[in-house]
Amino acid sequence: MTNNVAPSSVDAVVIGGSFAGMSAALQLARACRSVVIIDQDQPRNRTASLAHGCLGWDGCSPRDLLQTARRQLEAYSRVRWITDEASGAQGSAGRGFQVICASGRVVSAYRLILAHGVVDQLPDIPGLIERWGKGVLHCPYCHGYEICGGSLGLLVAPDDDALAHVRTLQQWGHVTVFHRGDRTEEALGLLEKGLSGIGASLERSPLLSVSSDATADLADGRRSVLRALFLHPETTLSSPIAHQLGCRTESAGCISTDSAKQTTVEGVFACGDAARFAGNIALAIGEGALAGVAAHRSLLGLLE
Repeated sequence: MTNNVAPSSVDAVVIGGSFAGMSAALQLARACRSVVIIDQDQPRNRTASLAHGCLGWDGCSPRDLLQTARRQLEAYSRVRWITDEASGAQGSAGRGFQVICASGRVVSAYRLILAHGVVDQLPDIPGLIERWGKGVLHCPYCHGYEICGGSLGLLVAPDDDALAHVRTLQQWGHVTVFHRGDRTEEALGLLEKGLSGIGASLERSPLLSVSSDATADLADGRRSVLRALFLHPETTLSSPIAHQLGCRTESAGCISTDSAKQTTVEGVFACGDAARFAGNIALAIGEGALAGVAAHRSLLGLLE
């Protein structure tokens, strides 16, 4: 059952109660270990109505999946759930870790699993936020099948590898590339030439806003009706805890881990989007299971 009062000391604290975090906690619970999950109920895919690409649950509501998983997890007597924000952490594998919550609560544990996910920073374009996860998308593997064969848009930033992104997206439809007016004429000319060589096109007029389901409103007054508009948002870790503990991060910003999902700090593990930036439920569940098993082996002194 849900319990917002944590025991004074537990085997592991999992920060983040979405797919990766609950998967990690499940492995520890089944090893008869005590686990506290700290979660603030802000899953990354909360705006999406359906989730795809996860075997056995293809086309289900992400919220329903999470609710079902939580009910199953809380049936284990040594699992406790805290609805709160984990705002800080300190400690080591030898001394134990202390996680400080925004409410002032402090939870102590021998091992720590970071599954708090990431935050997507969307471009400041009217209409994007309201359609995020619906007509404005980032992952064709998650949503592409339903819009396959239609006219697709790709909004690129100046430092994006536009041609590589287009080559991937072309599997699902004809791609038109949009920009925000942040590329020089020379850069646009080079991009247009590259796109024509792979059967895609460039919209020269900057994108001003998005309306209807996924209609690109352009600076010259024209409108381009799309099945979906894709973009690659700037993604950052949703918590500073990895940096507080001294965990190394990759150039992309995600937390560095080894094959056992242990970070560069002994006793601290990371999984899900925070450790991969993949945005895929199946991968998050798998990585969470790896992290949970590894954390248990670490408690036994068996992790190499």
